[in-house]
Amino acid sequence: MGPTANAKLKRVALYLRVSTSEQTTDNQRRELEAVAERAGWQVVAVYIDEGLSGSKGRDKRPGLDALMKAVTRREVDMVAAWSVDRLGRSLTDLLSMLQEMRSANVDLFLHQQGLDTSTPSGRAMYQMLGVFAEFERAMIRERILAGLARARAEGTKLGRKRIEDTDAKKVKAIRALRAEGKGIRAIAGKLGVGVGTVMRVVEEGSAAAT
Repeated sequence: MGPTANAKLKRVALYLRVSTSEQTTDNQRRELEAVAERAGWQVVAVYIDEGLSGSKGRDKRPGLDALMKAVTRREVDMVAAWSVDRLGRSLTDLLSMLQEMRSANVDLFLHQQGLDTSTPSGRAMYQMLGVFAEFERAMIRERILAGLARARAEGTKLGRKRIEDTDAKKVKAIRALRAEGKGIRAIAGKLGVGVGTVMRVVEEGSAAAT
């Protein structure tokens, strides 16, 4: 599936990314510009992230951030990238971008995957991406739960360490401040510990005294 020669004129933004400084975006740009010329698209902007991994979020990729801001402002009709892995490594992240583009009525073209969401088949593939993204989230959730269950079975303690295990001085400080009449929240704020931790230390101290 690819763009058709009689497609109406579209304002297209190219997104180019390479993972290392030794790589170049020239080939990606050359190929996408050739696609745009054949389809009659107008390339109005080019956004580049060089030496940045696809696993980094939008806040760490200035090119992608600028691109999505242009999408939100509806300055383009379509975003074109060489491949899906240029946009990101997570299906969930890709779907989030697609949803943001769709809400702005902006289409996506991925050259290597032959995805063009402006076509009926491309829109159908977009719907399938939602199914697979939900599957990915479910698998991640299942792996986390399986890991927790395995840790419990092996006797590994989960959650935060008890404060006695990490800082006996804070335990003494909590009890001393409480003896001075300080409130639970005041003690927690002063020592930088949780309110629940202070309450537990105070309660355990009271139990030991009885």
